[in-house]
Amino acid sequence: MKESGYDYQIVRGFTFSALFWLIVGLIVGLWIAFEMFNPALNLTPWLSFGRLRVVHTNGLGLGFGLAGIFATTYYILQKLTRTPLAFPGLAKVHLYLFNIIIALAALSLFAGMNTTKEYAELEWPLDIAVVVMWVVFAVNVFATLAKRQEKQMYVSLWYIIAMTVTIAILYIVNNLEVPVNWFKSYSLYAGVNDANVQWWYGHNIVGFIFTVPILAMFYYFLPVSSGLPLFSHRLSIISFWSLIFAYLWTGAHHLMLTPLPEWIQTVAIAFSIFLIAPSWGSVVNGYYTLRGNWEQMRSNYLVKFFIVGITFYGLQTIQGPVQGLRTLNAFFHYTDWVIGHVHMGTMGWVTMTISAAFYYMIPKITGTGLYSIRIANVHFWLILVGQLIWTITMWIAGIQQGAMWKATDADGSLTYSFLDSIASLYPYYKIRFAAGIVYFMGIILFAWNIFMTIRTPQKAYEQKKEGM
Repeated sequence: MKESGYDYQIVRGFTFSALFWLIVGLIVGLWIAFEMFNPALNLTPWLSFGRLRVVHTNGLGLGFGLAGIFATTYYILQKLTRTPLAFPGLAKVHLYLFNIIIALAALSLFAGMNTTKEYAELEWPLDIAVVVMWVVFAVNVFATLAKRQEKQMYVSLWYIIAMTVTIAILYIVNNLEVPVNWFKSYSLYAGVNDANVQWWYGHNIVGFIFTVPILAMFYYFLPVSSGLPLFSHRLSIISFWSLIFAYLWTGAHHLMLTPLPEWIQTVAIAFSIFLIAPSWGSVVNGYYTLRGNWEQMRSNYLVKFFIVGITFYGLQTIQGPVQGLRTLNAFFHYTDWVIGHVHMGTMGWVTMTISAAFYYMIPKITGTGLYSIRIANVHFWLILVGQLIWTITMWIAGIQQGAMWKATDADGSLTYSFLDSIASLYPYYKIRFAAGIVYFMGIILFAWNIFMTIRTPQKAYEQKKEGM
C-alpha cells in the first residue's frame, strides 16, 4: 500500500486541534495557578476558580488529549492495517463535530452550567453530542479493522479497540440523567450509588484516555522511531489483558473511608496494587527494547521523549495504587499531593508521548524533515524541568498540608486552622506558577515546530538541509 493511499488530512486536522486546545488549556491553567496566591484575579464569576478549573481539565483532558489520540489513532490504524480509512468523509464529520463540542463545552462551563460530577461536568445536550461523535469515530475504527489487509493484530490495535469500546460504556452509564430543562439535569443515581458509579467512571475514563491509547502510541512509535523491534510482543499482550481486566475494578479507591461498603473499598485496593504489574510490564518492555542501544537517548531526540515518558508512567502507577491504601489515603486525600500525582502523568507521560508521536508522524505525512530538532530538544528539557518542579512542589505542599490538618495539641484540639494551612502553601503556589511558565514556554516551542514543519514545503526543506 502506497503512502498516498492513506488519508492524512484528518491526521493533520486533529493535530492542529490538539495544539490549539493545549495552548488554550494551559493559559487557563496558568490563570488559575495565579489565582491560588492572588485571589483578586477572580474578577467575575466567569473567571472564578470553580469555573476555570473545569474548563482547564476538560480543555486539556478532552480537547488536547482526545484530539491527540484521534490524530495518532487515525495514523496508526491505517499503518498497522495497511488499509485507508473506511469512511474518510465520516472522519471529517468527526473532526468538525469534535471541535464544536469542545468549544460549546468550554462556553457552557465558563457560564456555570455544570453537573458537578468530576470529568462528567457537561450537561445532557452535550452528552448526547459526545455519544454521537464517539459512534462516528467507532464506526470508522471497526470498519477499517474489518477491511484490514494485515491480518496480524499488533498490540497497539488492541489498545485502540479497548479505548473505543470502554469509553463508550463508561460515558453512557455514568451520564444517565434526568433533564430538568435544556441547561440542567440530575443524575439517575443517588447517594452512595451515585458516588460509586461516578468514581468507577472517573478513575477509568482517565485510565482509558491517559493510559490505554497513550500505550498504543508508545508501542507503535518507540519501535518505528528507534528502528528497534519491540522486546517482547508476548509481554505486551499479557500486560494488555492484565491491565484491561484489573483497571475497571479500581475506581472505588477514590472513596476510601467513606460510607461505601468496606468490601468494595477492599476490592478496589487489591486490584489497584495488582495494576502495578501490568503497568510495569509495559515499562520493562520499553526499557528492554533499547537494551544495547541506550546511546539513542543522546543521538535520537524522539527516544528520550518516549523513555522518559514511560518512566513517569511507571512512577505514577506505583504512586497511585499506594495512595489507595487506607492509611496513606487518610493522610494524602484532598491534599495537593494528589494534584502533583495527576500532573506527573498528564504533564510527563501523556504530553511527552503525544509530543514525540507528533514529531515522528507529521514529518512523515508532509514528506519533509522536522523543522528544527534543536527546538525539539529545548522543548523536551523545558517541559521536563517545568514538570519536575511543578509536581515535586505539589508533593511537598501536600505532605505539609496533610500534616497540618492532622496536627493536634495536648488537649486534642486542632493545632492549625484551615486558613493557616492555606496561607502556608502560598510559597509553593508561587513556585508552581513559575514552573508552569517554564512548561508553557516548552509547549509554545512544540506548537511552533509542528506548525513550521507543516508549513515548510518539501523543496524548501531540502534546500535548507543542503545548506547546513
